[in-house]
Amino acid sequence: MRRSRRELLAIAAASSLDPRPGSAQALYPLRPIRLIVAWAPTGAIDTVARKLAQKLSEQLGQAIVVENRSGAGGSIGASEAARAAPDGYTLIALDSTYGMMPFLVGHLPFNHAQAFKLITISAFTPVIAAVHRDSSITSLQALAEVARQQPEKLTYGSGGVGSSVHFATVAYELAAGVKLLHVPYRGGGEAVTALLAKQVDVVFASPGAAMGSGAGLLRPLAISGSGRLAALPDVPTFAEAGLPGYDVMHWSGLGPRAAPLRP
Repeated sequence: MRRSRRELLAIAAASSLDPRPGSAQALYPLRPIRLIVAWAPTGAIDTVARKLAQKLSEQLGQAIVVENRSGAGGSIGASEAARAAPDGYTLIALDSTYGMMPFLVGHLPFNHAQAFKLITISAFTPVIAAVHRDSSITSLQALAEVARQQPEKLTYGSGGVGSSVHFATVAYELAAGVKLLHVPYRGGGEAVTALLAKQVDVVFASPGAAMGSGAGLLRPLAISGSGRLAALPDVPTFAEAGLPGYDVMHWSGLGPRAAPLRP
């Protein structure tokens, strides 16, 4: 993590010097920086972005202002960032769902492949399947058995169509051969809140989102990755829980509006 921050600062400083002839070549940054998050607050990418913004602000000596622009599978926030000048003063927090955006949204008002320059991967996040502690489902195998017996009866919350939680759950459906009923919310945090309120049956979210606010109230069934998480040593991996074909990991990164390509 320390290395990623140093790389970010070096790249940002080098790329943001004023290139005009005769300019003072002042050091970056001279004013606050916007950090756009294309998803609602309290979700996994928002949590990572805010922590990174705090550390960057301390090192750069300027405020990093996080702005949530959620909706339409992340395209609203991405479009906002794509309209910004490529001067390093507008950054966007991207995640692994960005590559799917053109397939989910259709026509985008910006060049999806060239709009941003990813300069750091800030986190790799596993997926945890969790139910309410009062649920009769006590294991991943039990979840699959109920879902097979009653297709689309069990509900799952997500941060919206095209969100990382949505993709994580669809991947589980394909791997387990089951079908759940999708209940989209405005963010991953809201999906976890819905599970806490027993409005949905299960979530496939980040450990921080699922077990942070839901500590003691949720029952984790399994976590993705090759090994157990040190913070949750009693939670088996999906492979250990009987589903070796499920190994979903999400990445989140940071980057500015890219400079236009030269003809």
